[in-house]
Amino acid sequence: MSSSLALGWLASHKVQALDKSSIHRKRIGIIGLDTSHSLAFAKSIFEDPNRYLNYRVVAAYPYGTRTIPSATERIPKYIEEIKKLDVKIMPSIKELLKEVDYVLLETNDGRLHLEQAKEVFKAGKPLFIDKPLAASYDDAVEIFKLSAKYNVPFFSSSSLRYIDGMQEVLSGKYGQVIGADVYSPAVLDPSHPDFFWYGIHAVEMLFTAMGLGCISVSRTYAPNSDMLVGVWPDGRIGTVRGKRSGKSDFGGTVHCELATIKLGEFKGYDPLLLEIVKFFDTGVVPFDGKETLEICAFIDAADKSKLANGAAIKLETNT
Repeated sequence: MSSSLALGWLASHKVQALDKSSIHRKRIGIIGLDTSHSLAFAKSIFEDPNRYLNYRVVAAYPYGTRTIPSATERIPKYIEEIKKLDVKIMPSIKELLKEVDYVLLETNDGRLHLEQAKEVFKAGKPLFIDKPLAASYDDAVEIFKLSAKYNVPFFSSSSLRYIDGMQEVLSGKYGQVIGADVYSPAVLDPSHPDFFWYGIHAVEMLFTAMGLGCISVSRTYAPNSDMLVGVWPDGRIGTVRGKRSGKSDFGGTVHCELATIKLGEFKGYDPLLLEIVKFFDTGVVPFDGKETLEICAFIDAADKSKLANGAAIKLETNT
C-alpha cells in the first residue's frame, strides 16, 4: 500500500472516541520490561498518582524482545524493580489483559508491536504504543487498520514531541513554521531499519514542527552520522541530523515567520505521560495519527535513499 493510499484510508476510517461515562476504572498494564521507559512511567505514576489522574500500573508482562541483547539483559532487573511498585508480573499478554483497563505497549522491539497490539485491540483495551510504532511502514499501516477494525483508539509518540519550546511553536506564537533542523542520537541495531531504532526521536521532532505533507526525502549516510533532507509541497525544507559520535543529546532549531526558535532540553518522559493518561481518560488522541504513519513512511523512504546513494525518494512511492 502506498503512503498516499494509506493516509487516504486512515482519513476515511475514524476510530470513535470512548464515551467518557464508560471509563470507570484506571488500571494500567505494561507489555515489555526491556526498556527504561517502562520503569520510568511506572515510577512516576506510583510516586505521584494525583498528577496522573489517579491511574495505577497494576500488572506487567516482561516480554518484550527475546532476541536483542541490549534489551533482554534489562528484563530480570526491571522485573524486580517494578515489583517494588506493587506491580504484578503476568505470564502472558492474555493473562495481563484480564487484569487491566488500559495498556502501555513498551516492548523495545518494534517488530513485535503488530502482533502484540493485535491482542490488545481484540480485547478492546485502549493503548499507547511506544516508539517505534513498528519496524516497518507496512506493519504501521496494519496497526492503524486493526485500530479501526476493533474501534479501539491508540496513539504512538516519542517523548521528544514534547521537548521544551515545541508547544510554543505549535501555538502559532511565532507565525507559520517555514523550516526546521533537528538532531538526535541515531545509533543503529541490525534488528531494525536504521531510523526506526533510535533516530525516530529526531524524525518525530521534525514532523511535530513541520506537520504533514512531506513529499520526498534524501539521505546522506556516513558511519558516524546521517543527514536527512525532507521537502514539503510548499517548498519548505526540514532536516534531521542523526548522530553516532560526540555528545548524545537532542535538540534543534525551528524557523518561523516571526522568529528563529532554538528548542530546549529534553527533560524526561513526564510531559508524554501526562498526555497518555489524558488520552486514557478521554479516548481522544492528542494529535493527528496520520502524522505517525507519515513518520514511518519518511523513515522507510530514507532507507531507500541510502540504498540509492542519496537520491531523493518520494514518500508516495513506498509500498
